[in-house]
Amino acid sequence: MRLFVLSIVVCFSMLSCVAQDQPTKFSKEALNDTFESLDGEAVKFKDIIKQYKGKTVVIDIWASWCSDCIKGMPKVHDLQEQFGEVTYLFLSLDKTKEAWKKGIEKYDVNGEHYFMQSGWKGPFGTFVQLDWIPRYMVVDKTGKIKLFKAIEADDQRIKEIL
Repeated sequence: MRLFVLSIVVCFSMLSCVAQDQPTKFSKEALNDTFESLDGEAVKFKDIIKQYKGKTVVIDIWASWCSDCIKGMPKVHDLQEQFGEVTYLFLSLDKTKEAWKKGIEKYDVNGEHYFMQSGWKGPFGTFVQLDWIPRYMVVDKTGKIKLFKAIEADDQRIKEIL
């Protein structure tokens, strides 16, 4: 029985260590993934993130068809009110560019906007282990990923980092 309990404790310890082992830098593949700006320009993620160097960035991966994303938008607005100096980068997984642009207006999504052309399974989505949206990340002023994964905009870890 002791051996069984010890085995369970060791397994949980190992799993918690693995869960904390999150990337702090974007992979080369993720950085080279191509997104589309609101004006239709193709932009590599490395060029998107580079323009915010020296600023803290909250990344919100969302879609206008996603009910959890829409329900979470008031929490994003609260975060923006509380931390107005932060850059908010919205990456859309909408099915069409038209739906993406309509969603920005309909849900009053304020920030920087890009369309994820490669989708869930593209280089960026694969790197961030995208399995649910909304998905939030925080990148610090040096470009280091400070929070790799949160699924609620009011996650206490986001507020602590900001």
